[in-house]
Amino acid sequence: MNPIRTMVVGGCFMYMLLFAPPAALAQYGATPFSDPAIGERYHVEAAGEFWNPPINLMVASESLGLVGTRIDAATDLGLTRKWLFEFRGVLRPAKKHKFKISRLPMKYTAQATVLREFIFNGQRFGVNLPVTTDFEWTTWLVAYEYDFLYKENWFVGFTLNSKFTKTQVNLKSPLASEFALAQAPIPTIGGVARVYVVPNVSITADINLINIPDSINTDYKAHYFDFDLYGTVNFNDYVGAQVGFRNIDVGYRFEQDEGAFKMRGLYFGGVVRY
Repeated sequence: MNPIRTMVVGGCFMYMLLFAPPAALAQYGATPFSDPAIGERYHVEAAGEFWNPPINLMVASESLGLVGTRIDAATDLGLTRKWLFEFRGVLRPAKKHKFKISRLPMKYTAQATVLREFIFNGQRFGVNLPVTTDFEWTTWLVAYEYDFLYKENWFVGFTLNSKFTKTQVNLKSPLASEFALAQAPIPTIGGVARVYVVPNVSITADINLINIPDSINTDYKAHYFDFDLYGTVNFNDYVGAQVGFRNIDVGYRFEQDEGAFKMRGLYFGGVVRY
């Protein structure tokens, strides 16, 4: 064989051995490309929600051996619906782990004429007396979320929550003035799921609940149900707008005091991320 031809063939063969296999290995061994949906690239998130649900509130307080009357906040005290604001914050140190906090304050003030006699915290409020009401119900949430199934455009997770509820009612009339305060933590568990219908639009369902029956403690009873379904339009990785539907059903009894509220309706808000 011609020596020059032999050198050319040998050189081509050596080139194939040295350079072709690494290229093939690099092609098939490369790290898969990850492209999270818009709205999932963040470590800190803050959101504000506005909603105006109908009032469905009840309170009762016993004192001085007098059983408290169950008072309807709208019918008996004249409270009317108003816009509420809820703050929500999320700290996300890792892709599947989130620490969440939220605050929902509800404050109402009203003046009305009593249409039926009732007893509140040991004081009797008579018919046709004017009553001024200052009503406050504030709920704090501290939660941990773990998304055990996480893909680029959807995830499913569970949450462990602690709801701290504080209720304060102040009633004043020409003949009586009384207030009652009740507060306690309510632990809840829940689940959350989110899917991106398009790269920048997501739908999220979040539910958490608990029921502490009389059989556990006759002086302490509570139930909590919170269902939240909302959609988010992300304009970019940092800013988005939200619209959702919320249904909350909370009830408690601490010794001889009790309260309950049910609120449902549409809300609107925005979200920022970093």
